[in-house]
Amino acid sequence: MLELHKSYVFNEQQQPIAVQIPLEEFERIEEILENYGLAKLMEESEGGERLSKAEALKYYQSLKSKHVDG
Repeated sequence: MLELHKSYVFNEQQQPIAVQIPLEEFERIEEILENYGLAKLMEESEGGERLSKAEALKYYQSLKSKHVDG
């Protein structure tokens, strides 16, 4: 299991409002989520065909460039 080193951020009323984690741990979480998303794309492609890893990665990159970077 991935160990997280969390630091809580509190507001003026001392209520927790956010969590900070080291950048390396965040990048690892991001990698895990992307790999999971690629696996789901490979399994659930349109037309019932299973995508190859290269096809899924190409499709994912096109989505990412359209919706995240823009």
